[in-house]
Amino acid sequence: MRLVLRGNHAVAYAAKLSRVEVVAAYPITPQTEIVELLSNMVASGELNAKFINIESEHSAMAVCIGASATGARAFTATSSQGLALMHELLHWAANARLPVVMANVNRAMAPPWSIWTEQTDSLAQRDTGWLQVYCSNNQEVFDTIIQLFKVCERVSLPGMAILDAFLLSHTNECVEIPEQETVDKFLPPYNPKIKIDVDEPHAFGGVTKPDYYYEFRNKIQCAMEQAKKEIVEIGKEYGELFGRSYGLLEEFFTDDSEIILITAGSLASTAKQAVYQMRKDGKKVGLVRLRFFRPFPSEELRRILVNAKYAGVIDRNISFGNQGIIFTEVKSALFNICRGKDYPKLYGFIAGLGGRDVRIKDINWIVDYMLNNEPEEIIWVGLKR
Repeated sequence: MRLVLRGNHAVAYAAKLSRVEVVAAYPITPQTEIVELLSNMVASGELNAKFINIESEHSAMAVCIGASATGARAFTATSSQGLALMHELLHWAANARLPVVMANVNRAMAPPWSIWTEQTDSLAQRDTGWLQVYCSNNQEVFDTIIQLFKVCERVSLPGMAILDAFLLSHTNECVEIPEQETVDKFLPPYNPKIKIDVDEPHAFGGVTKPDYYYEFRNKIQCAMEQAKKEIVEIGKEYGELFGRSYGLLEEFFTDDSEIILITAGSLASTAKQAVYQMRKDGKKVGLVRLRFFRPFPSEELRRILVNAKYAGVIDRNISFGNQGIIFTEVKSALFNICRGKDYPKLYGFIAGLGGRDVRIKDINWIVDYMLNNEPEEIIWVGLKR
């Protein structure tokens, strides 16, 4: 079945087909439509789940943590200031090894007040232990939610599916919706071996000494590494059933490229159009679209970039006092390139903060800048001076 859906509704349909059992809901623009549609599905009996209205985003994550700890498949959605309010409990969910799945609709942080897109809200949570995947269109949004439940439940870590405010959340696109029976074949019920159970009591999250705490953190890192393999395998399995395969990243004209652009989210769609046009003009330009930011695909990036002459990271985010956040990660990955290989010249571009439009001509300007200037770590694109 094909439906014309905005990104928010694609999330809700995917959560329904994933047979979520607990939905924690607190409204915040631009994600409110996600939980609104899920509330209608629960009220009509279309979705057999507990829909819980709570008083804050902090409480929404607390509900998901409690539900997941009992063995229920838990889901919520948020944006921006709401995600920031969850910060304490994001650590708790990951450290407790609970596979909560959340949709975050990227929105710029205030002040000044904004409801438009920017990636800084989710990237500010990069060290909480959550898987983070950035979607570029509404079909991918739908597919990612379903896959993320399976990945998270395999590695016992929570995951965040991320889509751009308005550019995806409120934009309508054609989305293929599979039958429930097919999704059930792909995603079995969640039934953890260890959970809160009155008939088999356990203690969870108690005080531990430094030596064992250290081991717990090592296990989370090992689970993140295992997630890389699961993401690829589950992405292929999804492709076999539904015809759309996914991995840690997407390559576009990278095989022979001298210039490679790196970005994430819906901005990659604009960059693809620009790259395609430049290819027609004879420029050897390619694109890497990062899907997963956590776990970060360092080895895959090194393989792609090792023979490039120029690499430019386009960040729709910024770590103030440093540079673009994805640029920092790419630079770290390239530091470990095999010795004896030349590093590509690496440039960091900031673009599209607060929902500022990033156009094809801006991507062309970025490529021209790289060809005519020495590398810089922070270059503002389209800055109004």
